[in-house]
Amino acid sequence: MAVTVETLEKLERRITLTLAADTINDEVQSRLKRLSRTVKADGFRPGKVPLSVVAQRYGYSVQYEVMNDKVGQAFQQATNEAKLRVAGQPRITEKEGAGEGQIAFDATFEVYPEVKIGDLSAAEVEKVSTEVTDAAIDKTIDILRKQRRTFSQRPAAEGAQEADRITIDFEGKIDGVPFEGGKAENFQFMIGEGQMLETFDKAVRGMKAGDSKTFPLQFPADYHGKDVAGKEADFLVTVKKIEQQNLPEVNEAFAKSLGIKDGTVEGLRADVKKNLEREVKFRVLARNKAAVMDALVKVAELDVPNALVNGEVARMIEGARADLKKRGVKDAENAPIPAEIFQPQAEKRVRLGLVVAELVRGNNLGARPDQLQAHIEEMAQSYEKPAEVVRWYLGDRQRMAEVEAVVVENNVAEFVLGKAKVGEKVLPFDELMSA
Repeated sequence: MAVTVETLEKLERRITLTLAADTINDEVQSRLKRLSRTVKADGFRPGKVPLSVVAQRYGYSVQYEVMNDKVGQAFQQATNEAKLRVAGQPRITEKEGAGEGQIAFDATFEVYPEVKIGDLSAAEVEKVSTEVTDAAIDKTIDILRKQRRTFSQRPAAEGAQEADRITIDFEGKIDGVPFEGGKAENFQFMIGEGQMLETFDKAVRGMKAGDSKTFPLQFPADYHGKDVAGKEADFLVTVKKIEQQNLPEVNEAFAKSLGIKDGTVEGLRADVKKNLEREVKFRVLARNKAAVMDALVKVAELDVPNALVNGEVARMIEGARADLKKRGVKDAENAPIPAEIFQPQAEKRVRLGLVVAELVRGNNLGARPDQLQAHIEEMAQSYEKPAEVVRWYLGDRQRMAEVEAVVVENNVAEFVLGKAKVGEKVLPFDELMSA
């Protein structure tokens, strides 16, 4: 059939679809007849329900179903014939003025844009690298020691110190009035580990078991408790118990407790270094990849289909609701989440996805089977039983699709880095890990 495509604005198109009314009616009658063989109705034996009764009960829904099917088929045929790549779902509206015995519809939709990728040699990318130093290994081992620390009562004559575990009662008041969340009994926290505001943390240092103290505390303007943010409170604190930490020594026993095969401190440091290097590699790769993607978007020209952005926004809202549900929020699935808060991020994702897809198509950057296998095996090395993790990935299409997406992005990043203006920067270990 001849297809006339009307360009409305940028990526928006419109096609008029014309269907023969007899075709619709014939299909409706055919489906109602098939339905009458199985439908049940009071006073009639199965398969003996009159067609008029079936039509009265199910006619509207069958008519709607047939119309959707026929319009969908006509739209698919028309867009295929016009060689259009449709982005999102079309908006179908009935059109007046159709010829006798015909029904006409307007299908308004968007098409995928033409993506023009500029000169990649003009793109500027900052590529970072990070070295796993002895200091980084020492810091990690200290974390492992803290995970296995024990506590003992600090002598009564000694005050609370850095790294002590302290148990207190406290009550805060603003202008002499208690506030919600400002009172607790037998509250426990670690001094110097950032669990409390700095003023509170400093105030309890030096206090002994049984001591009480009142001190002022200024809440930050951006404090998460909006009722007290930016206000000053007076806190009364009573120390109930002070415990000092006991860290295990870094020796063969400690190494063995961590599952180091040869049970040596050297073996422990080697194992820690290996794990840190793996983590650093993935973080550096992710950071460099993000820098490449930002540079890639800057040199690309394209219009972004609203339909794809709206679809991405909808997925992000559903993801946010799922996260709220995991946190135990009541009626999270119906939580009112404004679409506009996700709009910029959704548009950026769609834009980047279209640019990456174009680069992959034009430069044969798809994921090869050997790359997928190598990526999975590398990820599996951080687990206790790597072989099981590899099988877990290979046995699920969705998980493999996620791996494929990562490998394709890696290929794109490597391709762009090979052509762009690359500036090298050595990033300190702590800065990389805290990002």
